Amino acid sequence: MGKIAFVFPGQGAQVVGMGQNVYENSAVAKDVFEQASKAVDLDLKALCFEENNDINITEFTQVCLLTTSVAIMEELKTRGVKADVAAGLSLGEYCALVAAGSMNFVDAAKAVRKRGIFMQEEVPAGKGGMAAILGMDAAEIDKNIEEFDKVQVANYNCPGQIVISGETEQVKQAADKLKEAGAKRAVLLNVSGPFHSSLLTGAGEKLEAVLKELTIEKPHITEQADIMPRLVSQVSHSVRWQQSVEKMVENGVDTFIEIGPGRTLAGFNKKIAKAIGKELTTYNVATMEDIDKVVEALK
Repeated sequence: MGKIAFVFPGQGAQVVGMGQNVYENSAVAKDVFEQASKAVDLDLKALCFEENNDINITEFTQVCLLTTSVAIMEELKTRGVKADVAAGLSLGEYCALVAAGSMNFVDAAKAVRKRGIFMQEEVPAGKGGMAAILGMDAAEIDKNIEEFDKVQVANYNCPGQIVISGETEQVKQAADKLKEAGAKRAVLLNVSGPFHSSLLTGAGEKLEAVLKELTIEKPHITEQADIMPRLVSQVSHSVRWQQSVEKMVENGVDTFIEIGPGRTLAGFNKKIAKAIGKELTTYNVATMEDIDKVVEALK
């Protein structure tokens, strides 16, 4: 077996009940939830475990996902599972930084709480949107959206799935044009903002002031990078998940452990693996049962 990567999903993976099974059966997971709740002055157990609408509001979603993923990861680590590499999709990058030892969890929770608030406030509800473009390559998408000054590629998820983001009406017009140009589908997404578009540049600037107050260390795993500026620009620039996976594979990773709710990254990885002609294994870890299965599989 090659190297192991811990990978973490981004906003959109959240679901009521996420992390509850691990919380109820793990002392370290309970501690993570308690630390985060105190740090951001929210009842994260209620937000994550009890039926509510706030879990889908950006300012709450992000810290809930971070806390859930880190809680699951900490229990996984107590069982002896370690990673050689860590990566995350958008918000998931903060989980990866905690995994890599670059950011302590409490600081990450505080930063992500502010990040969600800034992103929520930057563009009024209804003014920004996103659309998933299926069955068209990036070059064709770029060519066809050039005329729309407030639309850009937000996510390079995997072959055949790219997301555009920007001003609501322009996103709708761009989606229609892309369908006419040959995209198999163009699906408007149910999101609360134009994530990873230039419309959120101001949110990134506000986040920079918060990050400057935190300590960001050299990673214990993965490569050293100029982390803080990248976290700032990340808010308003494209997420290159496909390219990140390809780079990890190039560096010897063949086993991915997706930590957190859902199977989003596993789905992307399957398509990426097919495109690059590699055999990749992705485990999903969201419950204690999942943790047991991964521990057994990696013996």
